[in-house]
Amino acid sequence: MTDNRYDDIIHLPHHVSQNHPQMPLRDRAAQFAPFAALTGYEAAVGETARLTAERRELDAQEAAELNRRLTDLAARLKDRPEVTVEYFVPDERKAGGAYVSVTGVVRNISIAERLLVMEDGTAIPMEDVDSVMF
Repeated sequence: MTDNRYDDIIHLPHHVSQNHPQMPLRDRAAQFAPFAALTGYEAAVGETARLTAERRELDAQEAAELNRRLTDLAARLKDRPEVTVEYFVPDERKAGGAYVSVTGVVRNISIAERLLVMEDGTAIPMEDVDSVMF
């Protein structure tokens, strides 16, 4: 049994308005895109979940060893030795930070500014240096 309720309109041409331009398909598809009711929520959750490390305090023996290595590095600076420096970078948004390692040639050690300057321009504050390896 067939339903004949729409037989009078089923084969009529699609109506196109003379007053309003047709909406582009891209804009029509946007109507059905997922709705983000909580704008920025994902970013906030990601920021909260991002882990930071606490700054490690060197004990007296570790501090003496680091000082010895920095003194040795300063003496060998003209030989341009390649070193790996691990240092602490404070986080700009929350407490703590991250330990970063950089390997390269030290260009300069500035005692006055308390900076270790690498060949690539990276400036590392001496108080943030955790270890130096030749």
